Amino acid sequence: MQEEDYIKNVVSQFAISGEFIGSEVIESGHINATYIASFQKADNKVGRYILQRINGHVFLDPLAVMKNVEMVTRHINDKVMRVKQDQGGQTLSLYPARSGQFFITGVGGGLWRCYNFIEGCKTYDIVDNTRQAYQAAHAFGAFQDLVSDISLDEITETIPDFHHTPRRYERLMEVAEQDLHGRAASVQAELDFIKERAGIVAKLIDLKEAGVLPERVTHNDTKINNVMMNSETDEAVCVIDLDTVMPGLSLYDFGDLVRTAVSPAAEDERDLNKVEMRMPMFESLAQGYMTGCDCLCDAEIENLAFSGKLISLEVGMRFLTDHLEGDVYFKCQREGHNLDRARTQLKLVELIEAVEPEMERFVQTLQKAKS
Repeated sequence: MQEEDYIKNVVSQFAISGEFIGSEVIESGHINATYIASFQKADNKVGRYILQRINGHVFLDPLAVMKNVEMVTRHINDKVMRVKQDQGGQTLSLYPARSGQFFITGVGGGLWRCYNFIEGCKTYDIVDNTRQAYQAAHAFGAFQDLVSDISLDEITETIPDFHHTPRRYERLMEVAEQDLHGRAASVQAELDFIKERAGIVAKLIDLKEAGVLPERVTHNDTKINNVMMNSETDEAVCVIDLDTVMPGLSLYDFGDLVRTAVSPAAEDERDLNKVEMRMPMFESLAQGYMTGCDCLCDAEIENLAFSGKLISLEVGMRFLTDHLEGDVYFKCQREGHNLDRARTQLKLVELIEAVEPEMERFVQTLQKAKS
């Protein structure tokens, strides 16, 4: 079956009116297969929809993923409707299948879901200005606020230990020791860099276990391109990609924002001289997140600066682990792609360390103003 016919077959099982006229592949994203499906409506207008297949190799329990997504989208949309009396909000809406469920099983297996497509919006892989940084951070902060009253008991941990940095570290060391693909010798400098920072990998976990940091329902994948923005105004419209919503720490979310917004370099940039730590971007992120999220406690605010360093290190470890394992998790477009990604993250760790005291002082200023 040709891909276009396959997509037509899948999307026809959702409760969408009109005639299917075509689809296009969305290349961004490391995990799921994503398409835009277009339909000709009775009024001759074209309606577009996001069609996505959940990666069953990454999400071993896709039904639990869909349960989490359904709960969070319904909770947020209901809350936004009560407050704003309109459909604008912090998340997309799922389209039901003709069966009444919010997913279907495709030919040959695999779970598919369908979202509304919000016209007039775009996403950014690189933050161009402080307004974009502020808007993205405010959106994720507001998202955190909106889900703060969901019980942790109602959300399934779909990827165990997803942000458990000490276990990410242990796994990397184990894979490096096994060296099944003969790549460890060529990344000894990266391994040494990470080993030198072994003392910080458990900091947030230890604070959580001590009861200092609260566990919350969190997004867990707050890359800057997971916020849709108005194409003309750069105002944040919608937080997307909710597959990793599960119990976690707010600092994981803010840390990933820092990782993906403070540098103008692409995540897989080969020229490490292009990696920067842009302090104005961090300041806008901190302001936006703290303004959008009223539920943060003092300990969370006090570790905002640290979280950017830790999550950059963690993601660097994940990319390096996948490189050593033979590139089995993240999508790769070239040889050494995961290694390029890892080196970019580790360079950012080094740059954050150089200005970490300045970052902490800025957050302290915001904290005093808020209290």
